[in-house]
Amino acid sequence: MTGKTAIVTDSNSGITQKMAGEIGVSVVPMPFVIDGETFYEDVNLSQKEFYEKLQSSAKISTSQPMVGEILKLWDSLLETHDSIVYIPMSSGLSGSCATAAALAEDYGGRVEVVNNQRISVPQRQSVLDALELAKAGKTAAEIREILEKEKFESSIYIMLDTLEYLKKGGRITPAAAAVATVLHIRPVLQIQGEKLDAYAKTRSEKQGRAIMMDALKKDIDNRFGGMDQVRIYVAHTDREEEAKEFSQMIQAEWGVPVTYCDPLSLSIACHTGPGALGIGCAKRIDQYL
Repeated sequence: MTGKTAIVTDSNSGITQKMAGEIGVSVVPMPFVIDGETFYEDVNLSQKEFYEKLQSSAKISTSQPMVGEILKLWDSLLETHDSIVYIPMSSGLSGSCATAAALAEDYGGRVEVVNNQRISVPQRQSVLDALELAKAGKTAAEIREILEKEKFESSIYIMLDTLEYLKKGGRITPAAAAVATVLHIRPVLQIQGEKLDAYAKTRSEKQGRAIMMDALKKDIDNRFGGMDQVRIYVAHTDREEEAKEFSQMIQAEWGVPVTYCDPLSLSIACHTGPGALGIGCAKRIDQYL
């Protein structure tokens, strides 16, 4: 890691420990309690292992990172850096952002916690943006201000393969899930910063992809100023080949590259289950560089 400002995020960004070392950031692994035992994403819990446990009906819950582990990491980084920008998952989806902000108060302005209302691929983009801003000479406080100013300049749509995990999480009733299963209905959800919300219903994979592409295209044209102003992403839960195929379809139809095709964070996968496919974008921040 180089420079005066260290960039830190959590594994909800989709940045693996290996990738973190390659790009020069630190990643706090998110804890998951599975049948009473604590596991850490991408440390002793792989994507493959997570889905195996999820589909075996194991009892899975998410947890906040341990305070002691966060403080240990911050203290270590501040031995070699002047400041830290910490980019946790959206405060609308977890209390970890508020916890980190409270901890940062004891660091005299050396730790800036970004509440930028993102998770998964847009959160990853915020981390990459923070790296570029740091290289451009922005201070930790300036980076936080820019990322928070731009926090809602992203959009995600996700098509689920099953309603089973929304039912388990209490987000829909068992009766609604049963009706949807009989009618072969697949929900399309959206993430617009704060939370996961219903967007549309579909009965086929082809129709669902079209609904998501149409919705994102409208956002890009109406909210973000056109294709040249955004980066496009595809995300999935245990559907790598279909996600690659979807990426190729988007690139062919829209004539723009898909910046990256990633697994969704396991915190989202707890609610969506395997088989989900998503598309998203985040607005470029070139004007600050």
